[in-house]
Amino acid sequence: MCSLQELCSGLPLRPLPENRGRRAGVPHAPVRTPGLSPAEEQLALKNALRYFPPDVQEVLAPEFAQELRLYGHIYMYRFCPDLEMRAYPVERYPCRTRAAAAIMLMIMNNLDPAVAQFPQELVTYGGNGQVFSNWAQFWLTMSYLAQMTEEQTLVMYSGHPLGLFPSSPEAPRLVITNGMVIPNYSSRTEYEKLFAMGVTMYGQMTAGSYCYIGPQGIVHGTVLTVLNAGRRYLGLQDLAGKVFVTSGLGGMSGAQAKAAVIVGCIGVIAEVDGAALMKRHRQGWLMEVTDSLDRCIERLREARKRKEVLSLGYHGNVVDLWERLVHELDTTGELLVDLGSDQTSCHNPFNGGYYPVQLGFAEAQSLMASDPTAFKSLVQESLRRHVSAINRLAREHFFFWDYGNAFLLEAQRAGADVGKPGANRTEFRYPSYVQHIMGDIFSQGFGPFRWVCTSGDPQDLAVTDRLATSALEEIVAAGVTPAVKLQYVDNIRWIQEAAKHQLVVGSQARILYSDQKGRVAIAVAFNQAIARGELKAPVVLSRDHHDVSGTDSPFRETSNIYDGSAFCADMAVQNFVGDAFRGATWIALHNGGGVGWGEVINGGFGLVLDGTEDAEQKARRVLSWDVANGVARRCWSGSPMAYEVICQTMREDSGMVVTLPHAVTDERLLQALRL
Repeated sequence: MCSLQELCSGLPLRPLPENRGRRAGVPHAPVRTPGLSPAEEQLALKNALRYFPPDVQEVLAPEFAQELRLYGHIYMYRFCPDLEMRAYPVERYPCRTRAAAAIMLMIMNNLDPAVAQFPQELVTYGGNGQVFSNWAQFWLTMSYLAQMTEEQTLVMYSGHPLGLFPSSPEAPRLVITNGMVIPNYSSRTEYEKLFAMGVTMYGQMTAGSYCYIGPQGIVHGTVLTVLNAGRRYLGLQDLAGKVFVTSGLGGMSGAQAKAAVIVGCIGVIAEVDGAALMKRHRQGWLMEVTDSLDRCIERLREARKRKEVLSLGYHGNVVDLWERLVHELDTTGELLVDLGSDQTSCHNPFNGGYYPVQLGFAEAQSLMASDPTAFKSLVQESLRRHVSAINRLAREHFFFWDYGNAFLLEAQRAGADVGKPGANRTEFRYPSYVQHIMGDIFSQGFGPFRWVCTSGDPQDLAVTDRLATSALEEIVAAGVTPAVKLQYVDNIRWIQEAAKHQLVVGSQARILYSDQKGRVAIAVAFNQAIARGELKAPVVLSRDHHDVSGTDSPFRETSNIYDGSAFCADMAVQNFVGDAFRGATWIALHNGGGVGWGEVINGGFGLVLDGTEDAEQKARRVLSWDVANGVARRCWSGSPMAYEVICQTMREDSGMVVTLPHAVTDERLLQALRL
């Protein structure tokens, strides 16, 4: 087993590590079918071999060629490190800068088998959210980080570490771009080829930016979504006895089981992959499992009657579950579900993100590799059945929303009945959760803010929970609007109960939703605690790319932008650039994420707090811009909430000057157009 010192010493070449291939007992990514021509296969092999000197290429060339034939990609399994992959305490990394050590910790957390969906294929979540394209890139990146000084910046091209370049202490230590393909060539088909050739990569959101904190991140978002769905659709604060049906227990979707318990409802989650389902059950996030639809319905009825809090995993296809719920409604008149959504990886529907109801799990994986055209046809037929069942239930007092996974978009492309009369391009029969639930939260400047205690000590995390709670309580006590107070109260309760719910998987991390004022206050409190020695090591601040300013995605984050700019990506790009020169430790800009390749531009950052005055000033600048950018954009798109937030921010910060939009009446428009 190698050490962290060896891991940071460059590619292990003399001798080469033993080729152990794919490990048994570990979940693996589906076989990819890129459809490369012979010339493209040669290029893929050449691109992989160029990481290695000529004297070892003779051994590696046939091995890599076989990987390409068998799996549709060259992962370089031989170089998968023989050590326990996890987030080690930051002081254990052999680095010249604290920032580099913190980045190493974050990378290894993304590849921790307890965290990552397909660790040997370097996939953190979402079925294809890569940290790197191959293991050579991992080794080289760790070596560069170990060498890095405060006068250098590491540049990453879609997983490929281009090198260390001279910069300055004020510059980011790391700049990441993932999937930056010329727009006319940013298609799904082109992506499969480019990824197989090793020249681009789908980093999802926080997979390729090294900021994933395990399913806790999506747990909180799902808690807020279900909680606010109950308020909006059912008019309820208490969801006891109410049933939420959905699908997916993978890297991100696994959070749904825990979220159902936290909000106090009955969550029934379907999952076709038994390994993923049992992983959540062993973690304690899924209370019960069954592979029987009869038992599933029986248990659901019991829990409704007793108003139990329950997370029930159904090992089977969610379409079968939805169709059984329709059968129960049509034969007994009983509607057994109140709220519904979907968290399959439908952004990647034909390569393992969505499994058709007509086939079992193993059969589907086999057909996916042997006959992609036939598999696609079955997926689209399954999507039509999926939507048909939901449509029947929705004629009753049942409410469904799209969870931003491209479910309705792919269903529309499959010919399912998801249309809405008079709708614009981003609207369907059912709303995106951003349109109905989270959009107002973003307009108020609230989004998923997170931090990681690099000491690895749970006591440090407990201290940060206390400090964050106090910071938010002080803001509420100073006076906020009722709408903003509701968000703060929800998040204070979340933090106070976080330890009880055992949310940590991987690094000692926490997430909450906060606005600009809250984020800055929390950051300052943490930095001062580090300076006092109350926290033992630096803290990394970050956020999900799915945030106020981080993502331009017309079918998710910006689906409630109605001024025609929902398909424009200026906000996310400006955010990336603005974070860079305001003091972020590292920054990332991605094509794809959430709803899929070519459908979204998004970015994120990492900021290391080390207790210095310089770190505090950087945090103030970065966190203020990182929220205000998106709120100002939403203000100009017509959000009254965002308008009020921008006005308040300008009153408090003389450095921000934003021209406010004027109201335009429909009458004036119609009159002018008649002329």
